Parts: sequence; structure tokens; C-alpha cells
Amino acid sequence: MEVSRIDVYILEMRLLQPFTTSFGTVYERRVLITRITGEGGEEGWGESVAGQGPWYSYETVDIDYLVTRKYLAPLLVGNSLERPEDFASLAASVRGYPMAKAMLEEALIDLYARLNGISVAEYLGGRKSEVKVGVSIGIKHSLEQLLDEVGRRLDEGYERIKIKIKPGWDIAPVERIREEYGDILLQVDANAAYRRADIHRLLELDKYRLLMVEQPFHYDDLILHGIAARKLSTPICLDESVKSVQDAILASRLGAAEIVNVKPGRVGGPIVGKRILDVAPLLGLGAWIGGMLETGIGRAFLVALAAHPSVEYHSDISASNRYWERDIVEPEWRLNPGSTLSVPRKPGIGVDVDVDRIEREAVEVWSITR
Repeated sequence: MEVSRIDVYILEMRLLQPFTTSFGTVYERRVLITRITGEGGEEGWGESVAGQGPWYSYETVDIDYLVTRKYLAPLLVGNSLERPEDFASLAASVRGYPMAKAMLEEALIDLYARLNGISVAEYLGGRKSEVKVGVSIGIKHSLEQLLDEVGRRLDEGYERIKIKIKPGWDIAPVERIREEYGDILLQVDANAAYRRADIHRLLELDKYRLLMVEQPFHYDDLILHGIAARKLSTPICLDESVKSVQDAILASRLGAAEIVNVKPGRVGGPIVGKRILDVAPLLGLGAWIGGMLETGIGRAFLVALAAHPSVEYHSDISASNRYWERDIVEPEWRLNPGSTLSVPRKPGIGVDVDVDRIEREAVEVWSITR
């Protein structure tokens, strides 16, 4: 599989509504996308999930753009890879930057799948024709706003609701949702906003029959997660803490989690994501796939991974119209009855990329050829 050209684009896409977590509020996504051209002019596409600031991760869109241009793309262009897995060894000389590497790996997987007439889901071990999905709702200005959005998402057909929490915005929102909407599938995500002194707040959540509490403490503190897991009856799910297969094994051995949220951008690409899903049942870990406000390109890889047999929970892979007035793929990702998304089976990511729009609306473009 030869790589003859790499194009990198930055788009500025406004979200349909602001999305607030304990890190802050996102109004617009600065989206980094790559296209890799290979044999016969075939193309593969990938997306970085880096944010505009270094809050969820040290990586940002602008940093990934620089690292890709200066270090990663020159390593790759002009090379011939037998399989996409070969990219990890090629890029090993660049330390870190898993989101930038994941973007290029995604494009290589898409290219390889197209050249070989298989779907990305098939390549990643996905067997399902549909994947169960839920919706993630950010922190709101008021409980009334939160309840309105929960009701709207349930009416749209989402069966599982996840809300973002932080100290002081946790017990009351969960209590009101239970009062208003009863025994719906409900979970919470703290994005590492809690400290040891806040454990009592998490213990209060136990009585609300939550599916899980996601990433309550600092991503480096598996010990504190293990202490909390022994106190809570609600399962703890890890997100930011798990960046590799080794992290998943360590978290399991320490009793720091019962569930893992797998995000391909966070772990360095879909291939490591698949490896974590492969090992999760052996570790006794449940698994699901998390989203990072992706466009339809990145979302295709989330759907493909969610088709893996180890994914048992609803994943954070909402339809395109949850985020964008108009996505950059066709067809857009649409919610099916039963709170599912369909898994494409045609070669590659299974959706067509609106190349004309990307090239027309890109605010930054850079290319390298062999």
C-alpha cells in the first residue's frame, strides 16, 4: 500500500448548540482532517479529535497540525506499508501525540479497506449490523434547560442519556431527571472534576440506579479510583485514564474500574482501540465507544469499533444532526428506531466525503507528495 500524497485540512464548524463540560464550553469545532492518496488514486480519510485548548489532552488542533506537517506526514509519504498496523512502528520515533497519529492511522485503514474491498468495521473485527447508541448532554445553566434537553433527546429516540457533572452540579440534576423521567438508562461523566474530599458526593449518587460514573478523578490517579470503586455500588468507568492496553490491564488489576470507554483518538488509533476491546472480556471489563464531537468522518470509525462483539453498552455516537446543521459526509449518520446506528458494509468508512465542501471551506490546507 503506497502513500503518494497527504493533504491536511482545518475546518471551522459551528455546533448546533454549545457543549459544556467541567473543562469549559465549546461553541465551534476547529476540525483537523487528513486525506491520504494511494495506489490508483484511491483515497482514505481520517480525523483528529484534538480540541482547541489543552484541557482534555495536551494535544490541540494547531499542535496536531504542526506535528503532522513537520514530523508525521514526512515519515509516511513515499513509503509503502503492507498493512495499516505498520504505521505505528514507522511513527514510533515521534513520542506522544496519539490523536495526530490516530488521524493518519484512520486514513490508512480507510485506504486499505477500499483497496481490498472490505469495510472498516470488518477490518476492525466488527460483526454487528447495528450499534446501540446514546446521547451525551453537557452542563446547563439551569435544571429546567437540562430537563428540556433530556426530554427532547428521549423524544428523538435515544434510549440512554449521559449527563456531564461536576461538584455542585451532580446530585440535583440526577435527582430531577429521575423524578421527571423515571427509570431511563442514565449515566454521568465527571471528566476528572472530583477530588478525594468529594467521594461523599459520589456516594450520594448510588441511590439513583445509574449505569456508571465515568472518570470521576484525575486521569493519573488509578489508586483513588480503586478506593472509590470499593465504596460505590455504581460501577466506575474509565476514560482519560486508559491510553493503552497496558492501562486497561493495570486498571483491572487495581480494581479501579468495571467498565472502559474506548476512544480511538485518545489511545492512538482504532487498532489499539480494537486491541483494548479484544482484551476487555478477559479482564472482566465492560466496554463502549466514546465520542469527541467528531464529524461524520471520525464518527465512521466510532461506529466501526462499536460493532465489535465486546461492546455491550450504548456508545456515545449520536447522529449527525445532534451536532451539525450539515455534516461533511453523505449520507449523514441517522438514528434508527431502537436507538441504533447502522454499520456500513461497503468498502472503506462506508460514507462519501464531501471533498468539494472541505476544499472550499478549509481555513488551512497543507499537502505533501512523494
